[in-house]
Amino acid sequence: MNQLLAMRAFVRVIDTGSFSRASDQLGLPRSTVSKLIGDLEAHLGNKLMHRTTRTISATAEGVEYYQQSTRILAELDAMDHAMRGQKRKPRGHLRIDAPASFATTLLIPALPTFHREYPDITLALGISDRPADIVGEGVDCVIRAGEVQAMSMVGRKLVDLCYGTFASPAYLARAGTPLAPGDLDRHVCLGYFFAATTKPNPLVFERAGERLEIESGALSTNDGNGVLALMLAGMGIGQHFRRMVQPAVDAGELVPILQDWNRPLMPFHILYPPNRHQNARLTVFVDWLIDTFRD
Repeated sequence: MNQLLAMRAFVRVIDTGSFSRASDQLGLPRSTVSKLIGDLEAHLGNKLMHRTTRTISATAEGVEYYQQSTRILAELDAMDHAMRGQKRKPRGHLRIDAPASFATTLLIPALPTFHREYPDITLALGISDRPADIVGEGVDCVIRAGEVQAMSMVGRKLVDLCYGTFASPAYLARAGTPLAPGDLDRHVCLGYFFAATTKPNPLVFERAGERLEIESGALSTNDGNGVLALMLAGMGIGQHFRRMVQPAVDAGELVPILQDWNRPLMPFHILYPPNRHQNARLTVFVDWLIDTFRD
């Protein structure tokens, strides 16, 4: 039995809760993963997990072995990366996930710089506003908007983005330009909703301690690029990140309105499981992201 490989298989099955997902991520047949864990249990003389047709969970002994295994594997990987790093830059594959607008307007345009510096690191970029299952989908790290909710993840701040309120010249010519948030009840307000709900978020306006929320709902989407597309199509008034829509403003395709009102800044973080902090390729990618968006 290859005990090191068996330990990796066991940890991956517990992390993903699935033999199939673990086998996919390890690049091994499911039968091989099952046999490795069976051999490991026989070697240790202890049952490490409870298995049913629907669920997999660690036994008390399995929890203890899992904790020790993750520590040993992290230390071993760190040793390997340190030795390899003396001769070459990090290499290998990273699976990352980012919200649609952030990925297409900010991250992807910056990636050529990363690729020039680390040509041996390949990237698979998931683009969606629907949060990825970091463990279950084998994602190395995700970029997410809002405050960090997943306490089991390491979260590092990337950037705070400010909002603006925008509409196309064609829409404003047709419907008029609102001079105050209260005027929006006579306009089409474009909404954004999270994938897990069907209720659009309101447009938010703050000024000198005053806060107003204007309900949207006539048109809404769960994709940031979709909100931008609706505004460009002249479908109504929406709020979006200034940094992401600035090219459309510069081109005259969108017009900022209600500029003396603000919406609270939105923080973006990069999240990753704590047992991956010693992965050299992930470390350089996270550090590059933070350096890139620091200003």
